[in-house]
Amino acid sequence: MNHSCIQKLFSIKYPILQGPFGGGLSSVELVAAVSNAGGLGGYGAYQLQPGEIEELIADIRKKTNQPFNINLWVNDADIEAAQLSDENYAAIANNYKPFFDELNIPLPPKPEAAYSKFEQQAEVILKCKPAVFSFVFGIPDKTILIECKKQGIKTIGAATTLDEAVTLEEANVDAIIASGFEAGGHRPSFLKPAEDSLHGTFVLVSQIAKNVKTPVIAAGGIADAGGVKATMELGASAVQIGTAFLACKESGASDIYRSIIFSDRAKYTTLTKSFTGRLGRGTSGVVAENSSNLPTLPFPLQTKFMSPLRKAAEEQGKTEMLTYWMGQNASLVKFKDVNTLFKSLLQGFDE
Repeated sequence: MNHSCIQKLFSIKYPILQGPFGGGLSSVELVAAVSNAGGLGGYGAYQLQPGEIEELIADIRKKTNQPFNINLWVNDADIEAAQLSDENYAAIANNYKPFFDELNIPLPPKPEAAYSKFEQQAEVILKCKPAVFSFVFGIPDKTILIECKKQGIKTIGAATTLDEAVTLEEANVDAIIASGFEAGGHRPSFLKPAEDSLHGTFVLVSQIAKNVKTPVIAAGGIADAGGVKATMELGASAVQIGTAFLACKESGASDIYRSIIFSDRAKYTTLTKSFTGRLGRGTSGVVAENSSNLPTLPFPLQTKFMSPLRKAAEEQGKTEMLTYWMGQNASLVKFKDVNTLFKSLLQGFDE
């Protein structure tokens, strides 16, 4: 499929999407820089309260008059996160005590119950009307998607399997992200467990492009012009790139985080549930390597539980304990600002 369809669909100059990061890694500056360069900037807003999303959209609009994408998680809290017993918490938490002991910090108290914010967040999307609304971990209720069509908000769903892509097409989304298992961050599977949905980007893009009519956006392990060119030849209409943009000075990543992207640690990534309770790809580390068989708290309680450990490890200079989200091709990342990266990526497109 010709990449011009994505440019027309989203009213952007180039078929390059910046991956929308959660965990404070997105920034207004990054979104604006990518959109102003002619791509589609994206902000991962699933952790924000509805009012904060409204403020965020206003802030982005102060920095760019170009289209941008707001990303939410349809399934943003495991059902069990609303009713975790003290006994279950203690049983799971004690498995991680050696890691907390290593940092001389106590196990935190049981996190408060967590409930989904998605429906309220989606109301803000419909109210504020960003050009593009993308979502992962499922499909919104059809009333939300119908209203997006009425409002002129373009929608993007994420698929980790062909079956998920077909389901998204049946829901009438405007574009589909083919998220290969090389991608950094969480695996957004929603029909089967993420552990059973580990298709590589090349396999997934070619399968989906041959079986759906909806434009396909390739994601996962694309870090340079060569990756762009290869996935476009497989039938993708655009690319979504995460780690390479995360490494840019405009992102919300800390100096420590960015330095790790440019270090030897970027050569070795793994899939782990240890830090959030959901499967995601990041650097291999002491905790991930020694907790692969340990149960986790339901999402997002595991994230809250591990937050003090992450903070203490960074403060004590023991980053080798931690996992930093990044894709399998992170070691190819070279550039440290959006404009330089963007110009290099454009070399992957035929004139």
